[in-house]
Amino acid sequence: MDVLTEGVELSHADLALLAELAKGVTVDRVGRRLDISGRTVRRRLRCICDRIGVATAIEAVAWAARRQLI
Repeated sequence: MDVLTEGVELSHADLALLAELAKGVTVDRVGRRLDISGRTVRRRLRCICDRIGVATAIEAVAWAARRQLI
């Protein structure tokens, strides 16, 4: 199931990735926890940022936190 906020749809996997980053976990460690490569995490993060209209991972985490998604 996906979460729809302000016309932007994020999957639970996307939110899990942002939640891990919000805890201060490194991208490579997030990859290990989610059983994907660090490069895949970076690619997914770039797609999330593009989808929600922000420039950085920090902004993406803040965007999700402000909407109480993480």
